[in-house]
Amino acid sequence: MKLSRLRRYPLLPIAVLLAILFIPALFAEWLAPHDPYQSHLRNRLQPPVFWGGTWDFVLGTDRLGRCVLSRIMHGAQYALAISAVGIFVGAAIGTLLGLVAGYARGWTDIVVMRLVDISLALPSILLALAFAAAWGPSFEAVIIVVAFVLWAYFARQIRAEVLSIRERDFVARARVAGGSHARIVLLHILPNVVNTVVVMATLQVGVVILLEAALSFLGIGVPRPTPAWGLLVADGRWLVVSAWWISFFPGVAILLAVLSVNLLGDWLRDRLDPELIEV
Repeated sequence: MKLSRLRRYPLLPIAVLLAILFIPALFAEWLAPHDPYQSHLRNRLQPPVFWGGTWDFVLGTDRLGRCVLSRIMHGAQYALAISAVGIFVGAAIGTLLGLVAGYARGWTDIVVMRLVDISLALPSILLALAFAAAWGPSFEAVIIVVAFVLWAYFARQIRAEVLSIRERDFVARARVAGGSHARIVLLHILPNVVNTVVVMATLQVGVVILLEAALSFLGIGVPRPTPAWGLLVADGRWLVVSAWWISFFPGVAILLAVLSVNLLGDWLRDRLDPELIEV
């Protein structure tokens, strides 16, 4: 297919990337060739099939003889689960506070924006270290860190849009008609910011995948022996020269996942933003 046709149908390459990554993740229990936790010590550090290995372990094995391909597939499940739950919680909190701050203004707006400034000023790695020290590495701790990092971005963006929307004529007519504040916010303002929330949530998936991988790589994210992508990269960091595939293929999975969701976010923004739609 020519490049010009790909530009006419930009969703096609995005759909191919998403299918390659997320279909195996959703059906890893059936598609993975091996148990991601099972060790095959007789086959430890076996190279990929194209590097002299066998078809039993297509992408090779790690130092405990575990199948790299199976662990990547199951690791994608954790990446998607953390992204979905963390972004949902962060988007819900941020959107609610952004709506309240933008509509109410005054002291409510000041307090919410100062909380946003505090949240943006705190390093996510430092926050994760605090959670790990208090409760230890866990799936729940990563979700809390993700939600804490993301809600401020949603709150700031939604508040900025609400400040503009609340001055429009249809909101003024709703006030004159006797609509309550809650009714105006839920029925007239919220529908006008949903597109922004969807686009932001899609674009944040890549950020969450990188954050989760970084936390797991440092040992303060998802605990072992969970096959999280960051842990897979960390497992091979001391064997980069002799067994490069242990870290390389999980790194490629992270790269393709972030690239595909960022392209999808850009595509959604072009389709949902009325200012970018070609007439």
